[in-house]
Amino acid sequence: MPSRTVIVAGATGLVGREILAGLLADPSVAAVHSLGRRMPVETHPKLTAHVVDFTVLPDLPHADEVYLALGTTIKVAGSQTAFRAVDYDANLAVAMAAFAAGAKRVGLVSAMGADSKSKVFYSRVKGELEDALAAMPFEGMAFARPSLLVGDREVLGQPTRQGEVLGSALGKVVGFLIPANYKPIDASAVASALLSAVPSAQSRTILLSGSMWR
Repeated sequence: MPSRTVIVAGATGLVGREILAGLLADPSVAAVHSLGRRMPVETHPKLTAHVVDFTVLPDLPHADEVYLALGTTIKVAGSQTAFRAVDYDANLAVAMAAFAAGAKRVGLVSAMGADSKSKVFYSRVKGELEDALAAMPFEGMAFARPSLLVGDREVLGQPTRQGEVLGSALGKVVGFLIPANYKPIDASAVASALLSAVPSAQSRTILLSGSMWR
């Protein structure tokens, strides 16, 4: 019988959408609660969508796992402060609320080069979030650190990112010369890796692009 109840934050994003689809298709998952600033397009008997303000989250329903896929860019956010409010503050707030609701395991969409000591702001924020989650008493956690993400942003109503287009094209031409952890990676591969790792995660697992492709 299905037994797992899962919370997903960011289910309308590139990787979050793939995570949500995987959970809804998983026969071991009984219920999925999505948290976002807008409703997901998907509807499903298992899915309960919650439109929330991440600065004042309500009490969350009981859950066994939580997946954190909230993210933006400094260009879209408009400033470093606004970027941090999404990529750090909102993700951490969901993790804390999910833990209070009983979640024992967490999966995070982080980024290649995440390091709280990095001089690069983006990488530093990603690393600080990983450190904050690692300090929480979850039984298991899986942090995905993808390289350049590729996927269909148009279907999400997001602008196409030229860096992703160029990176994807380059990977197809000279991909054999690029180390596995640096090759562009499809959002679906990142989602699949997290969906495989989180339910049985013990302590902290780091998923790099090379292993996620495999």
